[in-house]
Amino acid sequence: MISAGASFEVPRVQEMVNSPPIRIVIAEDQAIVRRGSALLLSMEPDMEVVGQARNGVEAIELAQLLRPDVVLMDLHMPLKGGVAATREITRALPGTQILVLTTLDDDETVFEAVRAGAHAYLLKDADEEELLETVRALKRGESRLTPQIARKVMDQFQRLAAAAPDSSGRIPPVQGSPAASAQASKSDAPAPVYKADALTEKEEKILQHIAEGMSNRQIAHTLFLAEGTVKNYVSRIMDKLHANTRTELALKSRR
Repeated sequence: MISAGASFEVPRVQEMVNSPPIRIVIAEDQAIVRRGSALLLSMEPDMEVVGQARNGVEAIELAQLLRPDVVLMDLHMPLKGGVAATREITRALPGTQILVLTTLDDDETVFEAVRAGAHAYLLKDADEEELLETVRALKRGESRLTPQIARKVMDQFQRLAAAAPDSSGRIPPVQGSPAASAQASKSDAPAPVYKADALTEKEEKILQHIAEGMSNRQIAHTLFLAEGTVKNYVSRIMDKLHANTRTELALKSRR
């Protein structure tokens, strides 16, 4: 017997069947993980695994040959690592989205993947539904950042900000040092902080929801807007904050 609530899933299932499948390349050096991921994704009616790479070099070659919608990218691979592969793929194929899979054991590598242009980040112990939904979100042009990854990325940004040179080109003294105390005594001006003054009240609300990891569809439902309207808002927010991805917007909001 079909429950009353099941009828709400019919339009979504029909949409998945009628739309072209999401074409995926998996880049993973561990055969068991790679084949397991391929089997899982291939079972979905709206997904198609078109290639499997054992290292970063193969990942780049397959991406350029097959032009997939999404690449599942391991960070630690032989010949060429996931960060370098991500950088080359996003530079050559801006329409291909990179989903990084990481064990989160190397903060610096994760941060470098952000800078390389990856669009989403998942831990390798993520459940199946989270992986599938993230792949679909990337196809919709969204980004996903798990809280664990966000925390580490923010820590990296904060460390870089603390060590960044000032307007004169000098590296500011370490907080708490005698030089820092002397410098503080010369000026009572507060340290600069990030403020989204250019955003309207509606844009600020949407930015907050983006930082919470909500998709355009979820934001539209929450704010009683059309999904297309939310998409236009997001584009304007990106322009105002000079961000290229939703991940960057989330990071700016958290700062």
